[in-house]
Amino acid sequence: MPSPLVATDWLASHPDDGNIHILDASWYLPQAKSDPKSEYEGAHIPGAVFFDIEALSDKQTNLPHMMLLPDAFAVEMAKLGIGDDNFVVFYDGAGIYSAPRALWMLKAMGHMNVAVLDGGLPKWQREGRPITAAPSLVRPARFTARPQAHLVRDFDAMMKNLTTKGEQVVDARSPTRFRGEEKEPRPGVRAGHIPCSANIYYAAVVDADGTMLPADCLRTLFAAHHVDLEEPIVTSCGSGITAAILSLALEIAGAKNTSLYDGSWTEWGGRADAPLSTGPRSQSI
Repeated sequence: MPSPLVATDWLASHPDDGNIHILDASWYLPQAKSDPKSEYEGAHIPGAVFFDIEALSDKQTNLPHMMLLPDAFAVEMAKLGIGDDNFVVFYDGAGIYSAPRALWMLKAMGHMNVAVLDGGLPKWQREGRPITAAPSLVRPARFTARPQAHLVRDFDAMMKNLTTKGEQVVDARSPTRFRGEEKEPRPGVRAGHIPCSANIYYAAVVDADGTMLPADCLRTLFAAHHVDLEEPIVTSCGSGITAAILSLALEIAGAKNTSLYDGSWTEWGGRADAPLSTGPRSQSI
């Protein structure tokens, strides 16, 4: 696909394409008091399978949503019917929120034939398109994990970057969390941000109707925050979910060299050996 986004009318025009696999990747913060699996079971796009971000995370770490090891990830994708040749479309129940994380997960494992449904389930329903509660048929497939190390950053890489300053860091959390004015929601995590990082709240790249802003608007937004699309960029957030929204927006805007810090602020803010800053960004990247 020429874009990592697909429109609802495009998806609706391919109802019988067996190579297109639709997955509901809805996920919500605990304070939302929503159960994405129950919502999926009550209403989903016909043929869609539930992609459980929580269940498809590494349980050998106390950090949330961390990527599974490649072999384990491949097994789980095969169970969901995702094969090496399938075109995968993710959507979520918020419009554009958690689906970009699922997209990034597949890309990080080498499956590039993937996109996000622009506007997600809310736009699909507003347009009166079909939904169902019927279980979707899943045929086990063969998924080959091909890890893409250039798309993922860990703690050591982020620490090294403080010295080399080879990559711009863009934080998707709210401005009050970024400045350290708001208590972090996870126990033991300090308030603040990675030194020299920029702050672009994830909601700023999404329009009021839940669709992604056009590419030219995104380029203007990133330029206003002194983010150079021609240079390497790492996205971060609280736990690696909304950082992926920025990663998607950066790709649409034309950035070619982006990665995501999987541990994000939960890891960085939870480690005493990680330096932090508070207030607005104090210096240019």
